[in-house]
Amino acid sequence: MDKISNKRSETRTETDSMGAVEVPKHALWRAQTERARQNFQLSNMHFPLEFIYTLAHVKAAAADANLEAKAITQPQAEAIHAAVEVILSGQADDAFPLDIFQTGSGTSTNMNMNEVIASLAQHQGHESIHPNDHVNASQSSNDVIPTTILVSSVLNLRQQLLPALAHLRQMIARKASTLMETIKTGRTHLMDAMPLSMAQELHAWRTQLEHIEDGLNQAIKTASRLPQGGTAIGSGINAPKNFGERFCHFLSQRTATEFHASDNPFAGISGQEVNLMISGHLNALSAVLLKISNDLRWMNSGPLAGLAEISLKALQPGSSIMPGKVNPVIPEAVAMVCAQVAGNHQTITVAAQQGNFQLNVMLPVIAYNQLQSIALLSNAARALADQAIVDFTVNHDRLNEALAKNPILVTALNREIGYNKAAEIAKKAYQQQRPILDVAEEMTDIPRDKLEQLLDPKNLI
Repeated sequence: MDKISNKRSETRTETDSMGAVEVPKHALWRAQTERARQNFQLSNMHFPLEFIYTLAHVKAAAADANLEAKAITQPQAEAIHAAVEVILSGQADDAFPLDIFQTGSGTSTNMNMNEVIASLAQHQGHESIHPNDHVNASQSSNDVIPTTILVSSVLNLRQQLLPALAHLRQMIARKASTLMETIKTGRTHLMDAMPLSMAQELHAWRTQLEHIEDGLNQAIKTASRLPQGGTAIGSGINAPKNFGERFCHFLSQRTATEFHASDNPFAGISGQEVNLMISGHLNALSAVLLKISNDLRWMNSGPLAGLAEISLKALQPGSSIMPGKVNPVIPEAVAMVCAQVAGNHQTITVAAQQGNFQLNVMLPVIAYNQLQSIALLSNAARALADQAIVDFTVNHDRLNEALAKNPILVTALNREIGYNKAAEIAKKAYQQQRPILDVAEEMTDIPRDKLEQLLDPKNLI
């Protein structure tokens, strides 16, 4: 079915508490949305569909809770449900045109949804559905938008990011299982250090990802306690008793995800520290993915003048002027994602500080940046797994050559000859660019066969 049209060539007159306003004739929105559309033209940034669809779920769950509390009738609840299904089917995607940079409570977008649902209900023959009195019954933008941010974040974390991270961990573990016997020079301060297996290097990445997953799972538990039912400031004015509990029951059923009413809706409306905590974990994940990306870039560097320890799969020509050049494009793309997420986190940090008295007034920009970070990181994790890690090849000759000349291997002789003597051997081996084994044989009384055993990289990892 084609998306419902919002042609703007003709207009109709709609009214709200401020009077009449001309609205595009075929638009599903009404007066309040149109005022906001005209007032807020600061960017081309809009709420992502994940947020819009979650907001529709919130309206459906609220209708169920209102019906149970007898705040609306059965036909009114059914009309709201039918309209929500149209929205969730994607037929009304262009009915949500508002700029992210709008009223800080997100009231404009809440009313946009209320008006679209009412219009869809009217198109289906339900003339009595009012955007405020029925669709928004027992609700306020001040509890609806914070709730929708939390719910959309939880759903997208569970459905997008955590599966992507699990996939990345699995691909790292699979690759590491083929590299158990591959020994390489370790590096600290970007300088040669003691050896390790490449599997150990990759498993370090895997453990870092596990740390992030632990934090995200804990944050999801906290974010699953919703302020819906607090209405304007948290006191629950105009909402039936236990509305929040009823709402969470129906929302949990709709989303197959467990949600509970907050013990203190005042906090969820006036504060945004829970979303800031989520953003903090996303920012930490960006640091991990950037570390992995940079490690891959360094190991792939060359092929002649760099480390050249591995070769990433060639995906595209790397230069418009230098024929034959191939670049590590996936790690570079992921690195830019990480930079974007770090910027998003800074935005959310500033926005979360704007909880003045009983309401935070930067809710839309928190929603936009948080959902963008989740989507970007989900895609980045899968790209690293499937386009960089799964099929890189190891340049064993290069690894072995560097290992043989690594003066830091002399660390293994510290207990035999002392730190100072070992340092002399290391410096001479480096100056003469000779294998540490040969220099150690010259400068100590240790038999060569014992030196071979002491300096064998496989025995040092």
